[in-house]
Amino acid sequence: MTSQNDDALKRLRCQRIGCNATFTEDDNPEGSCTFHDSPIFHDGMKEWSCCKRRNHDFSLFLEIPGCKTGKHTTEKPVLTKPVATSKTPAPAPAPSTTLGSSTPSKELCSRCRQGFFCSDHGSQAKEQTNYAPAVPAGSNVAAEVPPAPVKKKIGINEPQICKNKGCGKTFKEKDNHETACSYHPGPAVFHDRMRGWKCCDIHVKEFDEFMGIPPCTKGWHDANPSS
Repeated sequence: MTSQNDDALKRLRCQRIGCNATFTEDDNPEGSCTFHDSPIFHDGMKEWSCCKRRNHDFSLFLEIPGCKTGKHTTEKPVLTKPVATSKTPAPAPAPSTTLGSSTPSKELCSRCRQGFFCSDHGSQAKEQTNYAPAVPAGSNVAAEVPPAPVKKKIGINEPQICKNKGCGKTFKEKDNHETACSYHPGPAVFHDRMRGWKCCDIHVKEFDEFMGIPPCTKGWHDANPSS
């Protein structure tokens, strides 16, 4: 029991963005840490500067797996402040146009190239919603409803990672209780270059300061939050 307690005291929390794992100095091989570089926030879009993956939703943005590997560290990363560059294409000397129209072709249209909806060419945004085909009136065929996903059975001694915002700790179900988790119920708020949590009404300017805002709520650890 004493050795287990000593091991728990020696475990350190990795400070790389996107990792949040615990480690010991004796067990920290190269490649054990996966992480991201600096984030970019521009016009409501969140993007990782390292792998260019992006999302509007902050919770889903933080769940994007790290694209770099290395060793765990307790040193906080020095965040650069990358500037979101404009994606306006350079003017072409003689852009091709459709017959009888001054509208540029789909290949040269800036909205189409960036994946946004374009009324001129009928292109849709990259993330499209798939709609089920409508069932004709009077038909006896019931609309197919996809079955609810089967929740994976987890043993009470199996380690899990809490997905509550601001927690990220590893826990076992046997040790879980109503005050085991410290987290933010959210949502995260980004407005006028300020970042913060609506739940505790704390707002800061820098991303590393935002990630360091202490959780304001106690509750159960949850490896599969509904939101």
